[in-house]
Amino acid sequence: MMKKEELKKQLEKWVIQAKAASIQGRLPDYIPKLAAANPAAFAWQIKSVDGESIILGDASISFCLMSVIKPFVLFYLLLEIGAEKVFKRVGTEPSEEAFNSLSQLKADKGWPRNPMINSGALALAAMLPGKDAASRCENLRCWLNLQANSQLILDESMLDSVRSVPNQNNRAIAYELQASGYIEDAEIALDTYNHICCLSGKIEDLTRLGMLLIKYPDSNWEDSAKTVKTLMTTCGLYQASKRFAEKVGLPTKSGVSGAMLSIAGERAIIACYSPPLDAEGNSVAGLFLLEILAKKWGELII
Repeated sequence: MMKKEELKKQLEKWVIQAKAASIQGRLPDYIPKLAAANPAAFAWQIKSVDGESIILGDASISFCLMSVIKPFVLFYLLLEIGAEKVFKRVGTEPSEEAFNSLSQLKADKGWPRNPMINSGALALAAMLPGKDAASRCENLRCWLNLQANSQLILDESMLDSVRSVPNQNNRAIAYELQASGYIEDAEIALDTYNHICCLSGKIEDLTRLGMLLIKYPDSNWEDSAKTVKTLMTTCGLYQASKRFAEKVGLPTKSGVSGAMLSIAGERAIIACYSPPLDAEGNSVAGLFLLEILAKKWGELII
């Protein structure tokens, strides 16, 4: 077993390599505020189930969760309304197309394949309680902060940035879902989706959210947590999910902000923030570090 300081020194070496690899990535250009992010910004945390933690990089950086919120929307709805109702509106099958594929949705006759891609997340957003997008987002935010002891906030400036360049592809997906009967109001669903993706926190908030999936206060949460982790494994990294599952095997969800969250069995949570993305929309540094950890995990008992 490595001592914590020895482990930290080893992790620091890997972080240097990960940052060098991230130069190959790019920032998303379709949301102005994300395109203006500092590509060198970096935060990484490993937190064990017994509370031991190592943070590298800048723990004070705030960032939007973007698609990393999707597993927690699913978790919330599974607990609040049950799996039967949830999976009448969204499937559990991986998609070989991009996370925002309209052609995949049309090929599936309007059926959203899984909750980790945009069509599925829009279908879930339509199921959140509340009269409008703001109240739905606030209900989710308050529930997550209460359960995880996190301090998520809505990044209003990011929401303004998202709205400044309307995503016509997401709008088309929402209207396709409405036409197929899986959502009732495309505009409210789309606005809700935009709101929840702009929930923001620090690296500690992200690990606290992840801990909900392995250290739950109620045994009734176990089945829902297992469902979420399974879908993170099979669908959480878009087209890269199958390849990553075979190579690494950790339930993982990424977001186009550069946020990434992984679940290491029942032992620990791994969270990363590094904005440069690969061609499939996943954090280059985040994936790099996870692949190293998967190979060396036997030593990493903190």
